[in-house]
Amino acid sequence: MAWNEPGNNGRDPWGGGNRNNQGPPDLDEVVKKLQQGLGGLFGKSGGSGGGSDSGDGPGFEFSGKIVGVLAVIALVAYGALGLYKVDEQERAVVLRFGQFLETKTPGLRWNAPVIDEVNNINVTRVRTHTSQGVMLTEDENIVDVTLAVQYVISNPRDFLLNVREPEVTLTHATDSAVRHVVGSAEMTAVISEGREALGGDVQVRLQEYLDNYVAGLRVVKVNLENSQPPSQVQAAFDDVIKAREDEQRLKNQAEAYSNGVIPEARGRAQRVLEEANAYREQVVARAQGEADRFLKLLAEYRKAPDVTRQRLYIDAVQEVMQRSSKVMVDVGSGSNIMYLPLDRIATQAAPSIANQNRGSSSSVQQSGAGMTPGDIRSLTDQVIQELRSRQTDDSQRGSIR
Repeated sequence: MAWNEPGNNGRDPWGGGNRNNQGPPDLDEVVKKLQQGLGGLFGKSGGSGGGSDSGDGPGFEFSGKIVGVLAVIALVAYGALGLYKVDEQERAVVLRFGQFLETKTPGLRWNAPVIDEVNNINVTRVRTHTSQGVMLTEDENIVDVTLAVQYVISNPRDFLLNVREPEVTLTHATDSAVRHVVGSAEMTAVISEGREALGGDVQVRLQEYLDNYVAGLRVVKVNLENSQPPSQVQAAFDDVIKAREDEQRLKNQAEAYSNGVIPEARGRAQRVLEEANAYREQVVARAQGEADRFLKLLAEYRKAPDVTRQRLYIDAVQEVMQRSSKVMVDVGSGSNIMYLPLDRIATQAAPSIANQNRGSSSSVQQSGAGMTPGDIRSLTDQVIQELRSRQTDDSQRGSIR
């Protein structure tokens, strides 16, 4: 239904309540109502409903309120922009107008934006710098050295303010330190046996340089990754290394031989000493025994000289004859002593006697050394019996004549 149709009771959509004015709404009144509404939002509005507006009217007051609100919002935003967080592994270096102010520890911090400059620096992360170069050793050899320097930031303020480019400074200090250490060592120590000690010396000297620069860096470890002669002389150097290895191998072999020969020689020497001592004891004991035997024989000789003399003579002859291969036979009735070449007889009769005693199945050596003492005694008895039988026959023939 339209607002001006019959039965609408005169309700005006532009006004309130029951108005009797049926014309269009007043534009000034609408604007005034809008200003009153905004004024009620920010405070009491100026001017009354029926009078004319002055210079301090609602427009000017409305503009001042908006500026105040905007100022508050700007202050809140400015304070929010100054908030920041420092992690556990970091330290915050604060500069005010470019000058050092303080170092902040981990936590939620605030500094005035624009005025203060905050630099968060990680002080726990281990950084690595690699350096490589060709340098001269003490014995005038050229080596190619590659090493890695592990370091951390120990003082954030010094790291940020004292040195313009700390990493570049570290590079120059590393080159200087490694060249000084390598130039004071021989090539063998740099390449093979002294590499670990070389890294320690470089670390000490590099840390000394960084402390003098007040760079705020601390060297954790210096690792000598590679050290070798230049590629142009690598083949010759390999030959040198091989020769040194051969030298060491030959030394080890010589030491092993020495360790084996010396104890053996000492053992033989000790055995000779023991044998000499035993021989000495044997000779002394034998001499002592001979002396005791002589004294006892002397005592017996004094008791019975003839018997003792005869007995000694018989023992001496027996001892001499036992070592001889010849047989002397006393004929008895005659004055001659028959000589039997028993060694020749034994050599000729050995096969027949061996066949008689052992049988014909075994072979016997054709020398006197193959006969046993029993064979020799048996042969001697046979010869003696033969001689006695011949002597008996000769005696009988002489009596018949």
